[in-house]
Amino acid sequence: MGDAATMQNMSAADYLAWERSQPEKHEYHLGEVFAMAGGSPRHNFLSGAMIAELRAAVRGKGCHVLTSDQRISAEQGQRYVYADAVVVCGPLEMEPGASDVLTNPRVLVEVLSQSTEPYDRGKKWAEYQRIVSLTDYVLVAQASVRIEHYRREADGSWRYRVLEAGDTLTLANGAAVSIDAVYEGAFELAGD
Repeated sequence: MGDAATMQNMSAADYLAWERSQPEKHEYHLGEVFAMAGGSPRHNFLSGAMIAELRAAVRGKGCHVLTSDQRISAEQGQRYVYADAVVVCGPLEMEPGASDVLTNPRVLVEVLSQSTEPYDRGKKWAEYQRIVSLTDYVLVAQASVRIEHYRREADGSWRYRVLEAGDTLTLANGAAVSIDAVYEGAFELAGD
């Protein structure tokens, strides 16, 4: 998750006002503020590749792909996070009184790093599951060609699938992303 920022035990309103003026990103959980660590070149490449491939995949489906700068409300007034890539289908819905806090992501993507993997798989994933609009959670490995995909089923349960070289990631809305296209050139860059 990163290191705790110098300010802690802030209200959600104070965090949102403070965060908007910060040069770095911070996540918020029940009053505590955590600085987000920068990514390796491979991490940044994979984030960019996912954004590019997702944008191509959702073109014409009424969806928008947003970058890691998009603040997300995982629980209003309690939990604010950032993902490496975000897909929203239909109109963007923002938290009441805010123009920069998304409440209706459909797809959230996290590129795994050694320092963030336990958080992305644990506490952050637990919070993401509470987002009613979320249909797909995608974890992208840096060390190998491996994408893990959680897709919400009609009954609300989550289906888990591992994708590797030669596979295709198929989102709940039918958009398809080639795993090979995401990783093409990634291992020429330093990872963490």
